[in-house]
Amino acid sequence: MRGGKALLSFGGEEEREGEELFKIKKPSFNEVTFRIQKKDSVLPAQTETEESKKICQSEPGTGKTKGTCEEEEEKEDESYSSLSEDDNSSDSENESSSPQRRKDLPPGSIPSAASIDAARRKRHLARTRANYLPLDVSKSHQVSQRRENSDLESEDESDMKNLDFVPKMRTLRQRMTEHMVPVGDESSEDEAQMKWEEQQIKKAVKLSQETYDGVSVHKSRPAKPKFDPSVSLPPVNLEIVKKRLTERITSLQDVHRAHQREYEKYMEDIESSKMTVQELEKSSDAAMNYKFYRAMKIYVENLINCLNEKLKDINDVELAVHVLLQQRARRVLERRQDELKNESAYIQHLTSGNDKPTNGGLEGDEKTQLWEMCEHRRTRRRQARECSGEADHHEGMSSDDELTPTEATEFQKSKDNVLEDSRKIFEDVHADFCDIRKILLKFQEWKEKFPDSYCDAYISFCLPKLLNPLIRVQLINWNPLEQTCTELEEMPWFRTIEEFSDAKNVSESKRDDDPDQEVLPRVIGKTILPKITAFVENMWDPLSTSQTKNLVQLCRNIFEKKALSKSDCSRGKEDLVNMVVLRMKKSVEEDVFIPLYPKSAVEDKSSPCSKFQERRFWSAVKLLSNVLLWDGIVQEDTVRDLGLSKLLNRYLLLNLLNTPPGLDNIEKCKKVVACLPERWLQDLKSGSTLPELRNFCQHLLQCARALLKNNHSNETKEVLLLLVKVKALHIVEDFIEKHKLEHLESIIGK
Repeated sequence: MRGGKALLSFGGEEEREGEELFKIKKPSFNEVTFRIQKKDSVLPAQTETEESKKICQSEPGTGKTKGTCEEEEEKEDESYSSLSEDDNSSDSENESSSPQRRKDLPPGSIPSAASIDAARRKRHLARTRANYLPLDVSKSHQVSQRRENSDLESEDESDMKNLDFVPKMRTLRQRMTEHMVPVGDESSEDEAQMKWEEQQIKKAVKLSQETYDGVSVHKSRPAKPKFDPSVSLPPVNLEIVKKRLTERITSLQDVHRAHQREYEKYMEDIESSKMTVQELEKSSDAAMNYKFYRAMKIYVENLINCLNEKLKDINDVELAVHVLLQQRARRVLERRQDELKNESAYIQHLTSGNDKPTNGGLEGDEKTQLWEMCEHRRTRRRQARECSGEADHHEGMSSDDELTPTEATEFQKSKDNVLEDSRKIFEDVHADFCDIRKILLKFQEWKEKFPDSYCDAYISFCLPKLLNPLIRVQLINWNPLEQTCTELEEMPWFRTIEEFSDAKNVSESKRDDDPDQEVLPRVIGKTILPKITAFVENMWDPLSTSQTKNLVQLCRNIFEKKALSKSDCSRGKEDLVNMVVLRMKKSVEEDVFIPLYPKSAVEDKSSPCSKFQERRFWSAVKLLSNVLLWDGIVQEDTVRDLGLSKLLNRYLLLNLLNTPPGLDNIEKCKKVVACLPERWLQDLKSGSTLPELRNFCQHLLQCARALLKNNHSNETKEVLLLLVKVKALHIVEDFIEKHKLEHLESIIGK
């Protein structure tokens, strides 16, 4: 290159005339050029710089030193920024050279013009077929025809997209190069042209060398890491291996057990899901379920409204019956107290020496008539006992609760009217709302179809209160104090509720604790026990043996035979027992009266004083027997205090001490001992008796001494037998030993 406008050629001068010349013109930056940029043909500036360095070092015939190359690299860096646009085209042409040709060329050699022209044509052909030029020519046949067709279209589109209509912004290096080189200096311009051409040639040579080196390095890379024998391994023996195997087996067993448990859980979930699906399939008819619940809701609302309307009439009828019974009981009690006062006053006047009482005595026809009626009732009861053959009876032990014919007729008439009113309460009501059986059938249907919602609604807790008015209507004519009353077990409502509570036709989701089993106990606790408590408070006469026996038997049946719910019946039972104790205390304080007369007044058994005293004693014995019947229902300490401490020691024992020893005294003592519960005497220690019976035992001992002194051996033996029954064995042993009655030692073992 000798002139400023000389062209660069890669062949000799002899070949210039017959070959095409490779001409590169310096681009003008003052004109707007339109170029198509290729995405894959641009090389980074840093790569070109490194390639130029390698080319400088690898050229053997240039004669340039290392310093010259460095200077040239600096100049190349300055001029590279200004010529970057032409670099793109030249780089892409250099990169399009075949890898096979690059391998054939020795390092540092410059390709001929024919090679460059062939590479250009091949690059142009590759562009028309694909969007890239493969490095390995041998694999170029794998590009499919479909890819070639699509690449032609995408190239045109990318060329259109990458058209630049204005020159790009120049970098700082380009601007510096422009200022350093004057525009009008042709020599400087030629020198820059030469330098640029040399850079492009060096880049082409360097690119081919780098490709060759990269392929050889990639092929020589080792596939596997080498084993380093210098690394030492820990010592291994049989125990360590055995231990590790054992640990491994244990770990696997634990994992197996965990998987087994998880499997069992999954199986249970599957079974539960199947059951749930079956239940949901059975209850899938939502419309029918809604219809049933809707009908049940309407029925319950109507039932409650009906009972609320009838509740006032039920209360009125029940109150009327209770008032009648209470009036009759109060009339009998007042008459008995009046007769006791009048008879006591009459006997007191007789003992004072007057044949007839004066002030405060029986005066007037009314009191005389009352006395005659009382004697007439006694005579009638005595005749009835003689006809029935009842010999073991004493005057005063019978219950004087008879009414006059007029009073009995009036009472029965009033009672019939009330019962007639009670039958009219539900005359205008449909049977579905007043018949307990039909009502329970409705709820039983609910329980069979939907047991879960039935339990969630707590129907078993609501039924006792719901059935309370209907049961009270059926109990209008029920009197637990009368022996002729119908027992609870025989009443229709009782049998119906019992069948409902014991029903076993529960659905598949049957519960172990069926709440309906508590319906009957709750009914008894909420309805029956309060009614019995009202009878005890207002109508029960503790002096009446028949009433007491009926009441005690009823309470035993309820408390012992029927399994009552503790939560619901404890309150009712406690109220009933407290009322029984209160009534017995009142009777002991008001109804017990045993007068004390001189011996001369009571020696004659036919005298009014003796008869009156005997009647009052036997009346107190009857009350003692009635009180002791409550053993097992009322607390034992309360019964012993009322029966033994108050009745026996305070009233009866005084009369026994004033009674001369004999058959009458022994008969009274036998009756007292017969009233004592056997359970009290079974748990006593050997040779001792109850603390409340010590005074009574001393009285029996005195009677035995007096009878033995009078040579009544049979009577003495009977008294000793009474001491043995009350477990006063020490007293009997001492008495036999003291009086040398060895023939009576056999009675101790009885």
